Amino acid sequence: MAMSLKTRLQEQQSGTAARAGVRESNELQDIKMRVHRKLINKLDLTKLENADPAAVQNDVKKVIGVILDEENVPLSGMERERVQVDVLNELFGLGPLEPLLADKTVSDILVNGHRNVFIERRGKLERVEATFRDDAHLMQIIDRIVSRIGRRVDESSPMVDARLEDGSRVNAIIPPLSIDGPILSIRRFGADPLTIKNLVELKALTPQLVQVLEACVKARLNILISGGTGAGKTTMLNCLSGFIPIDERLVTIEDSAELLLQQPHVVRLETRPPNIEGKGEVTQRNLLRNALRMRPDRIIVGEVRGDEAIDMLQAMNTGHDGGMTTIHANSPRDALARLETMIAMANLRISDKAMRQQVSSAINVIIQVSRMGDGSRKVTSVSEILGMEGEIITMQEIFRFVRTGVGPRGEVVGQFRPTGIRPRFSERLEQYGFKLPPHIFEPGF
Repeated sequence: MAMSLKTRLQEQQSGTAARAGVRESNELQDIKMRVHRKLINKLDLTKLENADPAAVQNDVKKVIGVILDEENVPLSGMERERVQVDVLNELFGLGPLEPLLADKTVSDILVNGHRNVFIERRGKLERVEATFRDDAHLMQIIDRIVSRIGRRVDESSPMVDARLEDGSRVNAIIPPLSIDGPILSIRRFGADPLTIKNLVELKALTPQLVQVLEACVKARLNILISGGTGAGKTTMLNCLSGFIPIDERLVTIEDSAELLLQQPHVVRLETRPPNIEGKGEVTQRNLLRNALRMRPDRIIVGEVRGDEAIDMLQAMNTGHDGGMTTIHANSPRDALARLETMIAMANLRISDKAMRQQVSSAINVIIQVSRMGDGSRKVTSVSEILGMEGEIITMQEIFRFVRTGVGPRGEVVGQFRPTGIRPRFSERLEQYGFKLPPHIFEPGF
């Protein structure tokens, strides 16, 4: 820890960035530079190596206060507090990003070069005044994020996926691939993730639909969650996983681990990119094959996006039922087409009909989630896969969200309606002890 503190202090000697909402004066920046220089000499880094982090921050804050007193610079109480907080953020946290990460209303943080920082709040993008000193400062923060999980970003590997401690997903891309400097995107995933109850309160779905989905999860149906970027697929997957019994062994497979399952017996697997020599890559397909040997009760794939699709479907077809995954698609039918494309990526030379048979026999339910124009997320469709008719996969829609207009504040107005079709999987639900009332599928319910 001592070397880490010293390195960070030396990295930040030349200045720190402004906090969100306030552009700092040059004078305040100069004060921070002097504080950084003096901290190096005043801190006994060897004593801080094994100390409690909270106690270390408290001690460093006191040292900063002493340095400010020595500087004898007229600062208001607010400016003095800001200097202390910003220096601590640079030393222990992610610098100018810390105030944004502490704001629970911020769902996305988008950094387009060191001068342009945008956030998404309640589904709407807005620019904030947080800035980095220069591109080198932004690169230091990116390196700090990715190094925590053993990844790297440099000219030989200019793109990286990572995560924060709270599970938020991070993507960074740097020059020469990004023209205007380093680009950092953070998709927030709070320490207190949304529950299915929260989704009902937010009108993303209805209690009746929750009742059906809970029964589907507990009856070990294979579920595919489909939706576009930012539609809430991972959130829905996390919420549905809460219905899995606590006595099951779960294996999760992800490119960048972000699922927050609450069960006590969870094995989390994460892919590994190739090293600087282009070797050592571990893909989701590799992990899926290995997971089959780990005696899983359920396999949960964070997002299926490549040739691992065929191994996932075969697992679902050979006794590993109750699986769940997400896929990027704009409709249930598009989701099936994307699965076929992914199977083709495996170069197995099987016919289109054989591919569709694999899909139709493996997937039981497709949940379509969408992001509305007002920024809200909703379940727009729940469909059941029936099987094959000739060479076509047949499905039937069980529930749909019918949009009826726009409210006075621009919010989307609509209703969740059953289509009137009783799903075939209701027989399986009854076998597992879930006898849903017949009227739950009736159009007027």
